Amino acid sequence: MVKSGTLLMCWGFSPRGFESRPLRISNLIIIMNLKEYQKFCKLTANTYEDKEKEILTWGLGLIGEAGDAIGCIKKTYSQGEDQISGIRENLGDVMWYIAMICNYYNWNMDDLTEENIEKLKKRYPNGFKEEDARRGGTRVDWMEK
Repeated sequence: MVKSGTLLMCWGFSPRGFESRPLRISNLIIIMNLKEYQKFCKLTANTYEDKEKEILTWGLGLIGEAGDAIGCIKKTYSQGEDQISGIRENLGDVMWYIAMICNYYNWNMDDLTEENIEKLKKRYPNGFKEEDARRGGTRVDWMEK
């Protein structure tokens, strides 16, 4: 929790582009939405002339970071090593790669999450039930399309 009166550097978008500026905290809550997060991620990413190499980098990076998160879960619960902070850090990296894949396809992450929420509401109108999860064998196999 940030105390009232604290001076922070705040990143944000202005007509001049992405910039940092000092911000004095009073009773203010700062929230970055997913669209702003996507723009920020672009600033921290390498650029590629080869579009195929770019999407392969983002896709493979996503899988690598997800694997690192799973490795931390395994070490925490199977080997007794506390890797919970590693789980959190790697999930942040997963989010970064998801943002970059969305940027590549010009998808808005806010729209993506809203679409997913609508899909889940239809699939589980009364909360999760295993029967609903089976979907009567109508699962789409995207690898077969």
